[in-house]
Amino acid sequence: MSRPSLQIVTLGCSKNKVDTEHLLSQVQDDYTVIPEGDASTPVDVLLLNTCGFIGDAKEESVQAVFEAVGRKNRGEVGRILVFGCLSQRYMDQLPELIPEVDGWFGARDLDPVVEALGCRVRPERRNRRLLTEKRRSYAFLKISEGCDRRCSYCAIPYIRGAHRSVPMEDLVDEARSLAAEGVRELVLIAQDTTYYGLDLYGRRALAELLQKLSAIDGIEWIRIHYSYPAGFPEDVLDQMASNPKVCRYMDIPLQHVSDIVLDNMHRHVDGAWTRELIRRMREKVPGIVLRTTMIVGHPGEGRKEFSELLDFIREAKFERLGAFTYSEEEGTWGAQNLRDSVTKKTKQSRLSRLMELQRGISFAYNQSRIGSEVRVLVDDVSDGILVCRSEFESPEVDGEILTAYTEAMGRSPEEMIGRFMTVRIVRADEYDLVGEYVGET
Repeated sequence: MSRPSLQIVTLGCSKNKVDTEHLLSQVQDDYTVIPEGDASTPVDVLLLNTCGFIGDAKEESVQAVFEAVGRKNRGEVGRILVFGCLSQRYMDQLPELIPEVDGWFGARDLDPVVEALGCRVRPERRNRRLLTEKRRSYAFLKISEGCDRRCSYCAIPYIRGAHRSVPMEDLVDEARSLAAEGVRELVLIAQDTTYYGLDLYGRRALAELLQKLSAIDGIEWIRIHYSYPAGFPEDVLDQMASNPKVCRYMDIPLQHVSDIVLDNMHRHVDGAWTRELIRRMREKVPGIVLRTTMIVGHPGEGRKEFSELLDFIREAKFERLGAFTYSEEEGTWGAQNLRDSVTKKTKQSRLSRLMELQRGISFAYNQSRIGSEVRVLVDDVSDGILVCRSEFESPEVDGEILTAYTEAMGRSPEEMIGRFMTVRIVRADEYDLVGEYVGET
């Protein structure tokens, strides 16, 4: 008797991807899994993992649900189940609005989804994942769930609940299983990675976790994403400076530098603290690459505050920076207590000015790397070009180092995936770099 087929479509952030992979590990013995990008194969169950963070993400998720309903109406899908942030946030409204969906589930617990699929929950697989990416050189490791912060613009605490750290022994077990599958880089993710451990151990334990993960055979790089500036644990910087497996790379969303705006955002830091933190990071970890995000057009941001933000970006010279316009989200403190006083046109104009400034900074940084030799991890191959990254490029958000395959590598292009080698940077634009093969490491 053939197994029923299951397809999962994952929307939103890398944290959702990890949830999907955990769920697939639970049900893989009972279903034939159809790849996400295959829309032509009929499936018995279509499962949507949705995002409900900001307006654009919500629209994308709703559109995906309607497309799934269309497939069901054409006889291409048997049942539709929806879970994740969108359904968690709008559980009271969505079942009535879209009755064609056979089941709605929240974001906080995967067990009801497993049971709705007719499978038993397997506790022995709690720390196992069925990786969805064909590339196995890296994997995201979600070290906690939820958030205790109450940033005025953010709906995540209302969707995902309070902060809950994953026990250290579970993370080490999961990381070992990933290493056994060929993963060489772990990207640590959470709503706030530097808050890790406070609920379980009564202290910030990210540095200790880094030590334990770096002891795993096969894991060569560990990268930190989504760090909160307030109360930043500086022993993490000590690990980054002394532990060769911890990448000299920090993703730290700062959001702004103006005291007025930071106060309205409820970020619990001011501009002076922010500047001093960046100074200490660069001092304690020479050569560190910083990625940050900024929000423009937040209530309280006038011309003076925006100019201050631009000046800060010129001073700090962030190697990587993304930016967004403020989006008023229902249920948040900001939506209830602050007036969205910056026009959409002004927000877009400020965003364009900020990103134009950053393009010049990113281009200058990449140009400064020409002639240097760097250790890179090969992620993929395309038309004879190896797609690589150094410790200074994070997967899926940063540029890549493109290196032509040569027989001197001693392996086929496909065999190079997941391996480390040294390349010399010979060309660079504001995003990607071009490298020449020097040797394998």
